[in-house]
Amino acid sequence: MSVESAASTAKISAALGSLGQGSVVSEVAERLLAFFTSGDIAPGTRLPAERTLAASLGVGRSAVREALAALEILGVVVVRPGSGTYLRDGVSELLPRTLSWGLMLGAPRTRELVELRSGLEVQAAQLAAERITEEALARMRVNLETMAGTLDDLGAFVEADAAFHREIAEASGNQVLQELLQSIRSLLRIWVDRALTDEGHAAAALKEHAMIHEALAARDADAVTATMRSHMQTASRRLLAGYDASQ
Repeated sequence: MSVESAASTAKISAALGSLGQGSVVSEVAERLLAFFTSGDIAPGTRLPAERTLAASLGVGRSAVREALAALEILGVVVVRPGSGTYLRDGVSELLPRTLSWGLMLGAPRTRELVELRSGLEVQAAQLAAERITEEALARMRVNLETMAGTLDDLGAFVEADAAFHREIAEASGNQVLQELLQSIRSLLRIWVDRALTDEGHAAAALKEHAMIHEALAARDADAVTATMRSHMQTASRRLLAGYDASQ
């Protein structure tokens, strides 16, 4: 094992801590997942061996093995035969991905999630109107340019759209709000991807985003609130139309 790998193993083992006797597999998986989504471990990091994790957590190797198997199914880790177990990329979306297993069982809650997202997006924009930097506004202009250039490539358009909204959430300066929005976006991702069905919808969405950007650049809180609220109303209608069509 390399010096770097040894240091990584020691860091992970120390951070996890002992669970104590009688812990079940779900508790092991929960502890591992909490650490993997904390931001303290980089995507692609090779995890310590099962025996090392078991010793750190104070549980049997079988509990660790089953917990890692569950996390692999969820897409949190990847097992490479002969090499080891590694943390996948996309750490920020790992927790929302696992939450979706439970929430998707109650599909009618989709409407409530859409409603909640709308309110949070407006709140994030209001805070961003006071705190956004010129650097963030410049990145959002790039997002707008990408959207304008991908009206005939709806997959790429949606990615640029999402990046635009992430910039606003980050500019809000509220980490909890940012994480809540990321979780909800991840849970709604399948419906968001289906909401834009033609270039006409994309062109309308582009215009709405451009108006939001203009209001943010002017630091006009009232205009930001109005433009984001209007955008979320039309975006929510498009999303729910796609959802209803699938039922």
